[in-house]
Amino acid sequence: MGTSRNVERRTILKAAGATAATLGLAATTGCGGDSGSSGDGTVTLRYAWWGGEPRTIAIKKTIALFEKKYPKIKIKPEFTDYQAFWEKFQTQASGGNPPDVFQNAVGFLRKYDKRGVLLDLKSQADAGNLSLDNFRNGVLANGQVEGKQLGIPVGANTMALVVDLKAFKKAGVEAKMGWTWDEYFAALQTIQDKLKIAGDTGYHGIMYLYDLYLRQNGKAFFTDSDLGFTEDDLTQWWTDAYKRVKSGLVADPKKIEQVYPKSGLSAGLAASEFTWDNFSIRYEGEGESDYGLAPIPTTDGKDTGQYLGSLMLSGFSGTKHPKEVAQFISFMVHDPEVGKIMGYDRGILATTEQYDAFTPTDANNKGVKAYEEEVAKAGVLGKITPHPSGADVIEAAFLRIGGEVSQGKTKPADAAKALFSESKAAFAG
Repeated sequence: MGTSRNVERRTILKAAGATAATLGLAATTGCGGDSGSSGDGTVTLRYAWWGGEPRTIAIKKTIALFEKKYPKIKIKPEFTDYQAFWEKFQTQASGGNPPDVFQNAVGFLRKYDKRGVLLDLKSQADAGNLSLDNFRNGVLANGQVEGKQLGIPVGANTMALVVDLKAFKKAGVEAKMGWTWDEYFAALQTIQDKLKIAGDTGYHGIMYLYDLYLRQNGKAFFTDSDLGFTEDDLTQWWTDAYKRVKSGLVADPKKIEQVYPKSGLSAGLAASEFTWDNFSIRYEGEGESDYGLAPIPTTDGKDTGQYLGSLMLSGFSGTKHPKEVAQFISFMVHDPEVGKIMGYDRGILATTEQYDAFTPTDANNKGVKAYEEEVAKAGVLGKITPHPSGADVIEAAFLRIGGEVSQGKTKPADAAKALFSESKAAFAG
């Protein structure tokens, strides 16, 4: 996201951020040396990703498996945390020297497709170098832009509400599929009244949550090339949020800042927090309570607006070795042993081969699997919302400006106007 606050370092991005803050110990290997071929026909590919040390350890194990099966293809790893990854990638892309293969996300597909950086993998699939079969719940579409396959999902996740189970039980409130926003906020009021803590850590700056709310009401955060809502819509969202902060229903943002990078939920400042379901592992490690996944509130008692998001692997359009890039990606998303090694680190495994191969044994991952299966069974999953070029910049702006509203630094109407102004500039860029 190119700013100090981004998707994997704050809120929905808080959870991802905590992952980077808590686990982000991996050192960048540097991009020195281009990929190429040796005299004996061996090909070297640069492979870059972001994430913490556990992810890096796991990925290096999968690289070893690949190199054993394909001894003529060597992989040079490059890894860092989320923010540094995209800052570095921006520089590499501008200089025409991105990695051959890299971890990617939907918010960056159109941006780097527009710049001609991304390899269309459909031709490699047609040539038999990459399998596009056996992807679960339509998640393969997440990597498609205007008929091109620009990314191949390695995992899938969806938004959830993480709750402090002890707090909810003590307050006598229950989260259930199909509950409404009114019921959710009423539950939080009960928690505040009985337990004297806030109900929510701060939902108002989470772009992906607002997207779900808009989808429930027949709109969406983005269209193919613009914002899919009005300044009045956003003004109302932030006005309601500010009132809830002032009343104590939503946690004091200053207190949330004080415990960062720890979550306000695991710090005991509030009883619930919206995030991606596979990020929920952080809370058990940080907090002293028990935590579980609860359904997204609805407008009509049924439609949550949810869809599956995903991390994915993409290739560089200028790579000298597109066939080997495709073979590597195909191995990483389909090989069962890779699935066993990676588990749910990057989301629920995207292909049936890997999903069936990995059986979670810990309570957290079992809970994530059960939650996604419940959501899928409920029939509420729709198609992912488009992410135009500039979506990454807008997400960071939404989080930052939403924070200014919650602290009383900016009036909701002015904040909405600022978001639309920054969005216009982001789309133009």
